[in-house]
Amino acid sequence: MRFLIIRKADAETEAGAAPTPELLEAMGRYIEELVSAGVMRYGEGLRPSSFGARVKFTDGKPVVVDGPFAETKELVAGFSLYEVGSKEEAIEWVKRWPVEDGGGNVEIEIRPLYELEDLASGETLERYARLQDEMAAP
Repeated sequence: MRFLIIRKADAETEAGAAPTPELLEAMGRYIEELVSAGVMRYGEGLRPSSFGARVKFTDGKPVVVDGPFAETKELVAGFSLYEVGSKEEAIEWVKRWPVEDGGGNVEIEIRPLYELEDLASGETLERYARLQDEMAAP
């Protein structure tokens, strides 16, 4: 099963503060453990929302709003993709999150991904599987 691991933003990440050397070292050890165990498939940190934009559609018409966005608790600072056997296993890995991040005060959301087989079959499944392969190609 694949899970999106979402590191919620906070005032520090929204300020664009550079990670401390201690945090970089701790996260590096954590990520190495995840990769060595075959759990982590991908992960990235995000720039603060001041660098981003939102597109909201009303009756099919897009309206663009540039960041920053006020509600920090609704923002994402980074994400990873874990592949594990269960939600419980994903939780156990996240519980090992380095305490150096946010001084030990961070919020991580764990969300299962739909698999193609959950949503489609036949030609539709084949089409989306082909598109996923194309996206994964270098």
